[in-house]
Amino acid sequence: MNSVKERLVNGIVKENPTFVLMLGMCPTLAVTTSAINGLGMGLTTMVVLALSNVFISLLRNIIPDKVRIPAFIVIIASFVTVVELLLQGFIPFLYDALGIYIPLIVVNCIILGRAEAYAYKNPVLPSLFDGIGMGLGFSVALTCIGAVRELLGAGEIFGLHVMPDSFVPVSIFIMAPGAFFVLALLTAIQNKVKINGEKKGKDMSKIQSGCNSDCMNCSDSGCTRRLYDEKAEKKNIETAAKDTKEGKNNG
Repeated sequence: MNSVKERLVNGIVKENPTFVLMLGMCPTLAVTTSAINGLGMGLTTMVVLALSNVFISLLRNIIPDKVRIPAFIVIIASFVTVVELLLQGFIPFLYDALGIYIPLIVVNCIILGRAEAYAYKNPVLPSLFDGIGMGLGFSVALTCIGAVRELLGAGEIFGLHVMPDSFVPVSIFIMAPGAFFVLALLTAIQNKVKINGEKKGKDMSKIQSGCNSDCMNCSDSGCTRRLYDEKAEKKNIETAAKDTKEGKNNG
């Protein structure tokens, strides 16, 4: 469950942040006007996610439960600041293209979600590869969306002209609505592949599996829903025990 391969496959395919969990939609829709922008934002997020997971996992026995979210944000913000300064100093064109969305990585729900659901409750090495897997999945998704938008909207991919001279660019794809169109198209293609595979009797559980609501038989200890269900069940048991004790005392 915590193997390197399982963590990578989980982030890239099984629980891809963009195509499966639909997280981090703000940068996904805003910066994917080109493939290079999508790749840059994805890799930047991956670095912050992996490093944050490592440090949160290292400090999981020190950070008090009641202040864990502020502690997570401080750790994430520190790495985001470092990455932002590095981009500004060494890759200024990418820094200018991503703009305000770099500091907004601090509150990206993918990073906070993995910190809360996985890194805070698991050892360092699995947490590292969980961050890398999720970051790679995010990078692949953003690069694909950016590539399609750039190809249809400008006739280019990574700045290289690939469409024939007779091709007329559909400029709406490099505008705001184009992000929604392409995301919907790619998600629909993925769902179509899964449905066709299931009809042929193939095991398509690794494609957009998401949550099957079967928490009892789920093997993913990082599942946010199961963690919240366990907390709620524990609270209910404690409340019932308290009520029982009070009833005996009153009797």
